[in-house]
Amino acid sequence: MTRYAIDADAALTIIRDDLAVPTVHQLVAPTVLRSHVLSLLYRDVHGGRLDERAGRDQLERLAELKIRLLGDRVSRSVAWKLAVRLDWNDTPLAEYLAVASLQADALVTADPRLIAAAAGIVPIASLDDLRG
Repeated sequence: MTRYAIDADAALTIIRDDLAVPTVHQLVAPTVLRSHVLSLLYRDVHGGRLDERAGRDQLERLAELKIRLLGDRVSRSVAWKLAVRLDWNDTPLAEYLAVASLQADALVTADPRLIAAAAGIVPIASLDDLRG
């Protein structure tokens, strides 16, 4: 089994593209993923890029996505340390790196900031890797 940590954009792509994650893979993410997806969907609806019904449907699909959400003391501590090490002024992106480094084989993201920061911490994978 391969464990993939995913960020909010990856989660939305999985939902929007109806990507079937093979059962040989497990998805993990920090608990902040829910808030990030909610925020991204709300911005799309508020900005007129997505109608409200579609936004709410996608939010519901997030709840149905089989993903282990983590936010324990250890992952929070590692996120803090990573944010300090990377000289970031906030911790949410560091939470993705922390969960990936502690619980996953790779991080699925297209975020350039996460990709750059992941060097030496956790390998980066693509959605194609996740498809299996």
